[in-house]
Amino acid sequence: MKFWDTSAIVPLLADEPGRLSLLASVEADPVMFVWWGTPVECMSAVARREREGTMSIVAATSAAERLRKLSHAWHEVLPGEQLRGLAQRLLRVHPLRAADSLQLAAAILAAEHDPARLVFVCLDTRLAQAASREGFDVRGAE
Repeated sequence: MKFWDTSAIVPLLADEPGRLSLLASVEADPVMFVWWGTPVECMSAVARREREGTMSIVAATSAAERLRKLSHAWHEVLPGEQLRGLAQRLLRVHPLRAADSLQLAAAILAAEHDPARLVFVCLDTRLAQAASREGFDVRGAE
């Protein structure tokens, strides 16, 4: 089982570096845990690429469809007081942005407060370092 940060999911949707190894990782272990806000973050990344002209309308539409299909299969960590409180603590301990603290808090909850239970898949260096400090086995595109 793995917790997937948005930074590692976007390459599953679009042709980006690391895509093939991340797709292989999903095929090898299809159980995905994500934060509740991940679909919004993913669509934000796709829409930004489309607006900037680095992704065509057709590619963006295909990415949105892949996201829809993926989201039917994964397990979402839902918002709540425990998630919010944990994210706030993480902001005091690690140099994270708000959304990244929510990602890491969701991973900790998905792991039932035992980070050794889950692999944390992430391509964001700062978030990966914080996850590693919290005890996760962090993997990126290999």
